[in-house]
Formats: sequence, C-alpha cells, structure tokens
Amino acid sequence: MAVFNERKAAGQLTAEAKKIRPENLEALLAKQRAIEDKVKGSGKLNRFKSDIKLMFDMIRDYWNGSYRDVPWKSIAAIAGALVYVLNPLDLIPDLLIGIGFLDDAGVVALCLKLVETDLFRYAAWKEQQREVTDSHPTN
Repeated sequence: MAVFNERKAAGQLTAEAKKIRPENLEALLAKQRAIEDKVKGSGKLNRFKSDIKLMFDMIRDYWNGSYRDVPWKSIAAIAGALVYVLNPLDLIPDLLIGIGFLDDAGVVALCLKLVETDLFRYAAWKEQQREVTDSHPTN
C-alpha cells in the first residue's frame, strides 16, 4: 500500500482549502520567501518551483484586486496547497528523510491538476499585461 496517494492528497488539499478566507491571503503572501526556500531545499518539491511562483503571483494579483477572473475555489485550493507545504508536521512530517516531502509534492501536484485551466488563463493575462507595459513604458 502506498504511503501517500491521490485520495489522501485530495483529502489534505480539501481540508486546507476549506480553512482559507480572503483575509488569510495577505499573511500567506508574507510567507512566500519561506515557502520558496523550502521548495528549493527539497528534491521532490523543487520541480514545482516555477508553478509555485506563478501560484503566488496569482494570489497576489487576486488579493490586490488586479486579477479577479478566477473562481474563489481555485484561489482557496492554491492557498491551501501552499499552507500545506509550509507545515512541517503534516501527514508525512518533513523531517523524515527521503519521504518527508512526498505528501507536499502530492498536494501541490493535485492542486495544479485541479486549477490548471485557471493558472493557464492567469499566465496568459499576466503576459498580456507585461506586453502592454513593455509597449507603453512610463518615463
């Protein structure tokens, strides 16, 4: 029997996402550096480094009101996954060498699968904003 599977990942992600409220986003954004450092230090999570940065960008743009074309359930799922990654004493404690980040990676992977369309749409919007800014620089 697998130590961690998609069903367990779904249960953990759902539990964390249900706790997320709009007022929690600012506190989560303040922990971005800690989460990114944890991801860099983990072989299992490191492959999600760019996805996690994009997740934080979307939460930030949602929080500050510049991007709202995303359902709350996607924001809550992303925030829940990031909170789960930050918790060192989750389903499989991060201190267990070799398998400690397995559950974190599973929760992030499942979250990405669930919000893939919203993240792609956000990435396209972000690129469009960048192009507009680049074509109209402020002096």
